Amino acid sequence: MTDLLRVEALCAGYGQARVLDGISFAMKPGESLALLGRNGVGKSTLIRSLMGLTKRHSGSVFFGGADLSAASPTRRARAGLGWAPQERAMFPSLTVEEHLTTTARPGPWTLEKIYEVFPRLRERRLNMGDQLSGGEQQMVAIARALTTNPRLLLLDEPMEGLAPIIVQELAAVIGRLIREGGMAAIVVEQHARLALSMTERAMVLDRGRVVHESSSESLLRDSETLGRLVAVAA
Repeated sequence: MTDLLRVEALCAGYGQARVLDGISFAMKPGESLALLGRNGVGKSTLIRSLMGLTKRHSGSVFFGGADLSAASPTRRARAGLGWAPQERAMFPSLTVEEHLTTTARPGPWTLEKIYEVFPRLRERRLNMGDQLSGGEQQMVAIARALTTNPRLLLLDEPMEGLAPIIVQELAAVIGRLIREGGMAAIVVEQHARLALSMTERAMVLDRGRVVHESSSESLLRDSETLGRLVAVAA
């Protein structure tokens, strides 16, 4: 099967500072990947680099067979990369429904399907972005990425700062999307065991380099390795 995403020797960062140091990996269509590592090792920078939001010093990014190494974030989104950023990027002047329709593209992820998956957003559809709880904002961020009908969904710290009960609720939704939606996904998450339980593959970064690759299941079973690589095996 042809790779959906292929990253070759990617070095990238901010200005002259290099955060990623020769990252290489590939993903097949429909595959899911847990991207793990301690704080500050380059996980979010890799996600932002896939979206074209960092400075690429060298290396290549291929998506769907096309070389997107020098492509703009807009072109990458149109190619099928959907991003739910760590910061959630809520607009106080937009309602929930406007957040979901402004960047929507044709495809199976219609507004009605979004409301089926996130019924709370239907209830809050007329609320403004700054009238939502943290969990609701995260639902909007994920749903907004889905309405672009991506081929690869990038989730950057989707559980950060959320109450445990909301984490459980959101994790169930994300897990179902990955298992049943047929969409490729990369999940960056500090809750390592949670991320591994939702994905097929695991990749661990340290100091901007890939230091471990395996199936998520095997890393989940190996508590010693998980604790050594991630520090917190939560």
